[in-house]
Amino acid sequence: MASVVFENVHKKFGDLTIIRSLDIEVQDKEFLVLVGPSGCGKTTALRLLAGLEEITGGEIKIGDRLVNDVAPKDRDIAMVFQSYALYPHLSVYDNMAFGLKLRKTPKEEIKRRVSEAADILGIQELLQRKPRQLSGGQRQRVAVGRAIVREPKVFLFDEPLSNLDAKLRVQMRAEISKLHQRLQTTFIYVTHDQTEAMTMATRIAVINKGDLQQLDTPQNLYDHPNNLFVAGFIGSPAMNFFPGKITKDGSKFFVDTQDFKVQIPSGATGPYKDMDGKNVVFGIRPENIHDPEFAPNNISGEKVSAKVDVTELMGNETLLYLVSGKNTFVGRVDPRSQLRVGNQAQFVFDMGKFHIFDAETELSIH
Repeated sequence: MASVVFENVHKKFGDLTIIRSLDIEVQDKEFLVLVGPSGCGKTTALRLLAGLEEITGGEIKIGDRLVNDVAPKDRDIAMVFQSYALYPHLSVYDNMAFGLKLRKTPKEEIKRRVSEAADILGIQELLQRKPRQLSGGQRQRVAVGRAIVREPKVFLFDEPLSNLDAKLRVQMRAEISKLHQRLQTTFIYVTHDQTEAMTMATRIAVINKGDLQQLDTPQNLYDHPNNLFVAGFIGSPAMNFFPGKITKDGSKFFVDTQDFKVQIPSGATGPYKDMDGKNVVFGIRPENIHDPEFAPNNISGEKVSAKVDVTELMGNETLLYLVSGKNTFVGRVDPRSQLRVGNQAQFVFDMGKFHIFDAETELSIH
């Protein structure tokens, strides 16, 4: 087992900087997910760790060992790629055993490891099949099995579920989480899908344009985003944002968006006392916007008039796309809501769950 450390790691391709000063410490046996939009540098970071790319500067350690100049095969890692990369002419057994055979591992040891991995993944009955006889989910299990038999210190996953359909992705997410609990090994997992990140990770590293934005537990990222990017990236549907400014009236503080004004609860005004007239971005998540008929009684609610533009009835919830002046936003409301397209209502914002960001720096103010 091993920890992984990125220390001031940066990567350039010519004049193009892909990663800038990446500092991450992954604990032993942790499940860390690197998440961010396409092109943000998350896969490059994984490839640097695997030794498939050469770092421009900084240090990468696996355990106590500096691996900057260590060949990929000697880093004691195993990687699962987005493409299954199975040999079509070999059976499942031989695909899983291939790396061990190259290392001259004894036959009995190979048989033991392949059998154990097949048991863990539930693919014992597939061992004699060829990849073309397997479904996408079965192929992905074989690719994971090929990594398991290596018994590495660190597992690296590069968007392994991207080629699967939605239902199978949910199933495989659960299986990979169970696999981590069973193997008790360090997992580093790259995805652009924040739902995968939220459901699987011990901690999440949010990356954008080569920079680490925030590294924290899923719940802390969701509840306490450091900046506008993290707030908008984590959560689906995304957090609603409204440009506005802080205004003061006596001892009361408000956020004024011109189209509507909401009062900041008296117990939460501390950070804003010297900000009268400051430009900010007000944020609130869709689930904290309520149909007035079904708003909880115990919240600090502010009413905002808006018109329903689009409805999405999901069964267990209803998404309302709303318009208030020049602002458009989403409410995730009680499925019993009778509001329909064209209806006007006084929607209730739960002001116990608001976020405010500096309009210039985009950093959270709290």
